[in-house]
Amino acid sequence: MLKKIFATLLAGVLVITTVGCTKLVEDNPETTTAGVTEATTAATEATTMPTTVTTEATTVTTSEPEPDIRTVTLLCAGDNLIHSSIYNQAHRRAKANGDEDGYDFDYVYESIEGYFEDVDIAILNQETIVTDELEPSDYPNFCSPGDLGRKMVDLGFNVMSIGNNHVLDRGETGLISTLNYWKEQDGVICYGAYESEEDMNNLRTTEINGITFAFLGYTEHTNGLYLPSDTECWIIRITDANMDLIEEQVRYADSIADVVVVSVHYGTEVSNELSTLQKTFTPKLVEWGADLIIGTQAHTVETMEYIDKPDGGQAFVFYGLGNLVSAMADPLAMVGILGKLEITKNMDTGEITIENVRAIPIITQYGYNYSNIHIESYATYTDDLLSAHGCSGFTQDTIDKVLSYIPEEYLSIE
Repeated sequence: MLKKIFATLLAGVLVITTVGCTKLVEDNPETTTAGVTEATTAATEATTMPTTVTTEATTVTTSEPEPDIRTVTLLCAGDNLIHSSIYNQAHRRAKANGDEDGYDFDYVYESIEGYFEDVDIAILNQETIVTDELEPSDYPNFCSPGDLGRKMVDLGFNVMSIGNNHVLDRGETGLISTLNYWKEQDGVICYGAYESEEDMNNLRTTEINGITFAFLGYTEHTNGLYLPSDTECWIIRITDANMDLIEEQVRYADSIADVVVVSVHYGTEVSNELSTLQKTFTPKLVEWGADLIIGTQAHTVETMEYIDKPDGGQAFVFYGLGNLVSAMADPLAMVGILGKLEITKNMDTGEITIENVRAIPIITQYGYNYSNIHIESYATYTDDLLSAHGCSGFTQDTIDKVLSYIPEEYLSIE
């Protein structure tokens, strides 16, 4: 329930003024009936008569200054899962343009560029590590070329969540390499994996338009891969053993920031239904102070909702955004969403609200044998594109099924 701001009006004052006004009265001469005219001169008396004059009623309205309300627009996207078919196609496009060693990802993302207009914070779950130091690689151990990350920044993403199940696909070396890569990208916040305990405790924050944001990230697992025992790096898995640490981090973030954003990589892959972990862990995050929870991992869309906070406010959770793009073969994985919302702060009271939440559907489109992989906006998606899709079993019924998990009040075809 969004709280409303009421302005207080002061009652007007009706002013009535009483004025003393002087009136002059004269007696006229009179004639007698005996023919004798007696001129009688009457003394002139000046009598002061009290007269009440009421001025026109005047209402004076005095109001308090308009409240100082600040707004930040936030966009979030799901799994940017870069299979070899995607980066190989990008490499061929770059070569065709004379860049022998580069990767041109423009075609993949060009249809969603407009969604970044007037966005202050854009958060991406970068599902694969990104680096210029290692050769690109495919499933099950992903690694993406540095040109991919630069395209994401150019597109408008300025916050990268990397705490997911593929973050250790190239081991500790790959993790350190991608951490170094993101540190080199100007204006980009990266969280969810850290080079040391000190780095982890250096909570990622930013202030925009007077509103302070803090970012935390956790993952359900890392595909059975682990850091060496002597590493200094940190990744926080959602386990019973780490629950106290997670609570401590979220409560601390809540104490220093207006808005606590928690990215959580959890849920059952290629399922629109919530897992037990999603149902039990999410309320804990809200209880500890999370304001916005961004769920990824399912590779398809899951529901979303407001959750009441202990302080009387409301948090919002996207349980599963689905994929931004991928070369997966499951029909359910072709539909994802961009989450978009506004966060407002009353600078006089400190009240934070999350408003105008929108779930904008997007489609991962490709042809025969995964050719020409790119993203299409569902708002402009055509029957011809659907019939030409290379994913077997992907139909309008599939799209309708996935979109049915989005509450009607949030679904936004734009």
